[in-house]
Amino acid sequence: MLAPALLAATTLLASVAAPWCAPLAAQSPSPSAARAVVPFEKFTLPNGLEVILHVDRSVPIVTVNTWYKVGSGDEKPGRTGFAHLFEHIMFMGSEHVPVGKFDEWLEAAGANNNGSTTFDRTNYYETGPSNALPLMLWLDADRMGWLLPSMDKPKVDLQRDVVKNERRQSYDNAPYGRAFETMLPVMFPADHPYSWPTIGSMTDLSAASLDDVKAFFRTYYAPNNASIAIAGDFNPDSAKAWVRTYFNSVPRNATTPVRPVVPAPRLTKDTVLVMEDRVQLPRLYYTWHGTKSLAADEPALDALTEILAGGKSSRLYRTLVYEKQIAQDVGMGNQASKLDGLILLQGTAKPGVHPRQLAAEFDAAIRDIADRGITDRELTRVKNGVRASMLDELSSVLGKADRLNYYNYFAGTPDFFAQDQARYEALTAADVQRVAKQYLLSRPKIIMTVVPEGKLDLAFTAGGAR
Repeated sequence: MLAPALLAATTLLASVAAPWCAPLAAQSPSPSAARAVVPFEKFTLPNGLEVILHVDRSVPIVTVNTWYKVGSGDEKPGRTGFAHLFEHIMFMGSEHVPVGKFDEWLEAAGANNNGSTTFDRTNYYETGPSNALPLMLWLDADRMGWLLPSMDKPKVDLQRDVVKNERRQSYDNAPYGRAFETMLPVMFPADHPYSWPTIGSMTDLSAASLDDVKAFFRTYYAPNNASIAIAGDFNPDSAKAWVRTYFNSVPRNATTPVRPVVPAPRLTKDTVLVMEDRVQLPRLYYTWHGTKSLAADEPALDALTEILAGGKSSRLYRTLVYEKQIAQDVGMGNQASKLDGLILLQGTAKPGVHPRQLAAEFDAAIRDIADRGITDRELTRVKNGVRASMLDELSSVLGKADRLNYYNYFAGTPDFFAQDQARYEALTAADVQRVAKQYLLSRPKIIMTVVPEGKLDLAFTAGGAR
């Protein structure tokens, strides 16, 4: 399900688990008590901007969460990193907001703001006291409609350098940082929009001209390619009036951008990769193709990855870290996106342990679930985690606003809370056993080892593959 910008395999594992599948809780409310109810109102402006309102007067706080239906999956080879670059540029001021004032004015009002980018979308949000709502909406409208007049080469160059430095910190100079980036072009063909990371390449970022960046904005940053969710303590009539006042004059694009249409990518055989890195210990990765967001098998895959290696009470963590003590860590997640999904399992070997030992344990644990299934206790634990995580997300106005936008984009309606929850409540042990066979045993995967420089003898070689 939803995830933040996919910076690296190590950060990916912290975010790919479905928001309603982790963290797990020892005690959770009953299914009936946890049933999700999020009343909302939705309307569309003449320029195509979708507006979703949810009133929550429990605390005097309001959030404005804007989703642009553009992510790194809308970029083109040779022009990557633009979606994430705009995540930075959009805070640099617009025609009526001088540089630095976007943050300054919000902070003066007691509000904060941020954004994130994925394969499929870019979002921006502000959260603050209820009386800051008009300011939030005006600032968002000004950068949606009037960013280009203030966008010049010095601004683009400044944020380009910020993104490059972020790439150095998260990819190029981070231990295991380039693992996920190395696997992507093997998992996806070169013309697939998921074959490069969200942050883009250094070469493409350097080559991007001011005209390139402006053209990207003109194509995707338009009201008819965006939705705004307002949640919290506000008067709906006042919010509607402010939205119309500030956004009605933002011109729509002549056409609405169309997401890429690509065939489902599949590996034809197990593929073994090795990467040397400045690390102390070897790390082993298994990566499979999964399923799209909100697809029928998404809940079962979330449950499977949670039971196998989703936390410290998972099977592989108990076996590898606690009992046999052959791994420093182990983790697994299911990342479902709009065009495809990825299932990623990773483990870092203890000193003196060869990754083939981890591979043998990975294989045995997967085979055990495929052959024997899971226990009722494990299934109950996953369902309790779903309920607890759902309630945790819906306890904040920002969480509700983001979920309303998520469903609006991926399900075609914000009204999908109960249906989504019901998918997880209906899970059976047989479902989890079936997807273990169908996705992990029957589908080829990438087997990748990241080893210390000069230690290729620690690599899991083709001869060690199943």
